[in-house]
Amino acid sequence: MTDYSTLFRLDGKRALLVGAGGIGREAARALAAHGAHVICADKDAATAEETARAVDGEARALDVTDAAAVHCAADEIGAVDVLVLTAATNVRKRILDYSPAEFDRVVSLNLTATFTVLQAFGRGMVERRAGSIVVFSSVRGLVVEPGQSVYAATKAGAIQLVKTAAAEFGEAGVRVNAIAPGVVETPLTAQIKAQPDWYRAYATKSALGRWSKPEELAGAVVFLASDAASYVTGATLMVDGGWTAVDGRFTPPT
Repeated sequence: MTDYSTLFRLDGKRALLVGAGGIGREAARALAAHGAHVICADKDAATAEETARAVDGEARALDVTDAAAVHCAADEIGAVDVLVLTAATNVRKRILDYSPAEFDRVVSLNLTATFTVLQAFGRGMVERRAGSIVVFSSVRGLVVEPGQSVYAATKAGAIQLVKTAAAEFGEAGVRVNAIAPGVVETPLTAQIKAQPDWYRAYATKSALGRWSKPEELAGAVVFLASDAASYVTGATLMVDGGWTAVDGRFTPPT
């Protein structure tokens, strides 16, 4: 019989977290709290080290836009049971104002690096016939707004990569899923959070009427990483406060 008291436990599991700040730091704390040994990777070595200290884990500097470095890291780190990818960037500009360099920067981290990480670490999981991969997408992978063209395109692309990886890795027992947050209070959104009108507009867009905090994404990570989600793959878990369930900001009289 299934022991439901341990369904979310990750004891004895090695988890690699790529993108160790913001949402990633809270994900690392949650994974460690459920028993996982967490390897914290980030382009900024200090960020990786700070998160690793918080969870009694390991730290590694890793630029996921460097494909050779990612494949080398996969060889050096060895077997991991859980992979969580949160690293992303954004340039808020309308299509007519976007430069080729800005386009390349967003695509390189948000989409190309996602493919590279899936390939490099997915290979070992498939060979071992076990593992769970969690990729962070966004509500922007499903719904858009002006100024979010490239970011939205990469996040939609990440969802499709996740679905394809789930189809290709599934026969080996490897699960691949995405999490799509709504608006989260992180350094990436600090600029718009500082503008009261923008903050209120985003807050009222969700059914809960507020922004989320990074720690509110951590439970979804643990769920998808654990045996509680043993039959969940190819899915996009919306953690958006009901953003995509509501069709507008107007509440009509009833």
